[in-house]
Amino acid sequence: MIMLFLGALKTECIYRHQLTTFEEARELINDYIHYYNYKRIQLKTKLTPFEKRRQSA
Repeated sequence: MIMLFLGALKTECIYRHQLTTFEEARELINDYIHYYNYKRIQLKTKLTPFEKRRQSA
């Protein structure tokens, strides 16, 4: 699962930006993690990861 996230992070986020500082990279990655967990719909489940975890609890 972590490998899928890292691949998505690189292709959907990091490769699309030219980062100049570590702080810029940190902010971009934090924003992407929030997007991935709470807004990005997964094709397989049609839910966000947060919705899927909440459904399983």
